[in-house]
Amino acid sequence: MIQDITTVMWRDWIVLRRRLKKFILSRLVTPVLYLVAFGWGLGKNINLASGSYLDFLVPGIIALNTMNVSYMSITTVHAERVYHKSLEEYLSAPIEPAAFVIGKILSAVVRALISTALILSVAIIFGASLKFFSEPLNFLVVVVLNSIIFASVCFCAALKVQTYEELAQVNTYLLMPMSFLCGTFFSVAELPPVVRILIEILPLTHTSQLLREGFNLPSILILAGYAIFSLWLSIKMFKRLSS
Repeated sequence: MIQDITTVMWRDWIVLRRRLKKFILSRLVTPVLYLVAFGWGLGKNINLASGSYLDFLVPGIIALNTMNVSYMSITTVHAERVYHKSLEEYLSAPIEPAAFVIGKILSAVVRALISTALILSVAIIFGASLKFFSEPLNFLVVVVLNSIIFASVCFCAALKVQTYEELAQVNTYLLMPMSFLCGTFFSVAELPPVVRILIEILPLTHTSQLLREGFNLPSILILAGYAIFSLWLSIKMFKRLSS
């Protein structure tokens, strides 16, 4: 199983390595824009008791970035299934279906970690105070769990939808609302109680809070629950496809 997972990850790494410069440049654009527009621009007019708005913003950008990068990293599965028909080669290969799913999702996690490292570098240049460095293990666990969740969500969607337009609709109706409502740019405490309860159910809210406020066992368990369930569902759907 481990060898099969490693093989899938190695294949994806070879593809990424060939496009690494483009990947790095593309991953820098959005965070830099957010830091300039919100951190330097709007942030100068916002005072927080806990520190500068730039310090508040960086954890939210990391949460948002890991969600987007891990999700987009799996969209190729849709093309392989619907257009290239190359997913059939994996289905007929002598590997466990679970190994393929886990390998693809862990490859997405690697991409999210690389992108996170880039954001941290840019944030330091912008003068942000990275308080979560005092809890590096908590930071790493949260980033990995968040990446697994949204990579798995995309994997399930990629096996279900038939067109890129439908795959984009998942982004529009699921990822886009979470991008702005789950504590990435402002505290969810400011929302009306009914809305806040709904928002606090979503995984990205817990990711933002954990990166911003530090270790919190209930939030970690919630993220872990989302990750385990979404990964299990991805494996189940892929096995059904292979049967």
